[in-house]
Amino acid sequence: MRIGVDTGGTFTDLIAVGEDGALFRAKIPSTPDDPARAVLEALERVRREAGRSPEGVAHGSTVATNALLERRGARVVLLTTEGFEDVLEIRRQSRPELHALEPALPPPLVPAGRRLGLPERLGPHGEVLRALTLDEDEAAQLRDRLRSLGAEAVAVVLLHAYANGEHEARVAEALAGLDLPLTLSHRLSPEIREYERSSTCVANAFVAPTCQRYLARVDEALAAASDAGALAPTRLTVLRSDGGVRASASARVAPVHTALSGPAGGVTGAARVARQAGLSRVLTLDMGGTSTDVCVVVEGTPLRRDQIEIGELPLRIPALDIYTVGAGGGSLAWIDGGGALRVGPRSAGADPGPAAYGRGGEEPTLTDAHLVLGRLPPDLLLGGELPLDLEAARRAVAGLGARLGLDAEACAAGIVRVAGAVMARALRRVSLERGHDPRDFVLMPFGGAGGLHAAELAELLEIPEVVVPPEPGLLCAYGALAARRRDLRRRTLQLPLPAERGPADAPLAGQLASAYAELEARARAALAAEGEAHPELEATAELRYRGQSATLEVPVEPASATLVADAAAAFARRHAEAFGFTLPRPLEWVTARVEARGRAPEVPAPLVSAGSARTISGGAGVTARREELGPGSLVEGPAAIVERTGTTWVPAGFRARVDALGLLRLGRRP
Repeated sequence: MRIGVDTGGTFTDLIAVGEDGALFRAKIPSTPDDPARAVLEALERVRREAGRSPEGVAHGSTVATNALLERRGARVVLLTTEGFEDVLEIRRQSRPELHALEPALPPPLVPAGRRLGLPERLGPHGEVLRALTLDEDEAAQLRDRLRSLGAEAVAVVLLHAYANGEHEARVAEALAGLDLPLTLSHRLSPEIREYERSSTCVANAFVAPTCQRYLARVDEALAAASDAGALAPTRLTVLRSDGGVRASASARVAPVHTALSGPAGGVTGAARVARQAGLSRVLTLDMGGTSTDVCVVVEGTPLRRDQIEIGELPLRIPALDIYTVGAGGGSLAWIDGGGALRVGPRSAGADPGPAAYGRGGEEPTLTDAHLVLGRLPPDLLLGGELPLDLEAARRAVAGLGARLGLDAEACAAGIVRVAGAVMARALRRVSLERGHDPRDFVLMPFGGAGGLHAAELAELLEIPEVVVPPEPGLLCAYGALAARRRDLRRRTLQLPLPAERGPADAPLAGQLASAYAELEARARAALAAEGEAHPELEATAELRYRGQSATLEVPVEPASATLVADAAAAFARRHAEAFGFTLPRPLEWVTARVEARGRAPEVPAPLVSAGSARTISGGAGVTARREELGPGSLVEGPAAIVERTGTTWVPAGFRARVDALGLLRLGRRP
């Protein structure tokens, strides 16, 4: 049996599949004080229900994400090239608010007093301009300085170390006796752009102790359960921001790669469902208790990017192109200084949670609003276990409504509309603003609350159809279970391409082929160490016009005799597609990249309901149970379709039908 588990802000979700295809599920409240506790409880519950032990656990976690967002991490010391201590402070000359006279930027993770300069200097091609001399006495002094600063983790980011990691390796040798988490930029992020490389490495050091303790706790608990005979020896893999999984040991070394771990699981699961259903263009809407994540999936493949931002911190890591807003089921409704109704980004979380949870929460949330409006049936057991308190939800919403001059129902409707506007902006951000017409897509909502807003969002954005997968609240865990092992190797080269194609290409092609062969060997070795002997390989290049800053990525064949000419032609096509023109200027081969991908796990599609085909007419208080709706069933709105892990709202004028795969398909009634 293999298990996928996702830790969210409100619930921890788990889905398991046996060799016989049997599926087992668990959804329990998260434990924010110790996220591992809920994970282990869910594992034990499934083990008891299934009567067997897992041989592998794929885990999507928000531990790194929350540490960065809440700025609760390690006390980091940054070692950098003398004279470059303030790169984190200077940043890029971009402003989050264009017209703000005094832009307020968050402070760097490492204050000035803990940014130390080392006397060394490399040139942009790795040439030594000033040698680093760290004899035994100097190394001892450096260790003493780190101790005096109370260092809990160290980030080493030397100028141009992407081209030559020798100086950083020497620093690592000098610090070997400290037994602190150590991040070296030439290993974590061997690419140009000093600020982004520094920010990424510091963020990795910042979250390393927290993530390492968390993963060690899960690993140790699994081992202890195995030793006691309660579990078979179980391998733990961790979902990364790029939608792939890696062994727990790899995640401990580079935990910053898990910054979008949880959301990546949902998109990976949605992409798998889209391929199974033959859906070519999908907008995903992952709405949990704390936030909503949106992404674009084309031909079964999520769009990707090489840089993300968490809490206004740029992270140069491969990631799915996910955009997040603070609007979830637990998002708090409040009134701003101008008297306007707002929803989020603050959340009631799992403890105490929304007022409807009956755990002491008193402020109104989006979940409370849905309950007041009847979109969540009052007798619903959230997650199959948690009862809802309608009166507590009504008191919380009515209290806010009184301040706005509204009754409880009108205030609840306003809360839902405001949250919907936030989510609509997010969907426009990943679609219209990036050249995708939402009218050409279907909307796939998941997470416990995604189906409550999907039809109205589709109406707002003119999306023709909504497709809700079975077990929507478990799709992130399903995605972790379905994820492949991935390893991306990259190296900045900054090699000019000859202005004219011809004999001059040959030496360059040989140099490029050698660089790609080295990256390929490293990627193969990384996955071979985790049992993937024959990974699928994909080589790409980042090219740009000489003198430009931005690059475009194009596919390449490193062994091709026409490598340089083919790459130049691909760049011209890509540039014309992106910007509508090309320039008569020479090119530069900036970065070489090789990604290795392991086998796609065999994971069955979520089960089709065994129910019979039926038609349900909508009306006030009408509720349909999804497990009773077989293929061919129709539900006319207004009605709520409830299941163990999520609720789908079918508004008046809409109809939901169940297709042959058990997918709910919502659209306007003819």
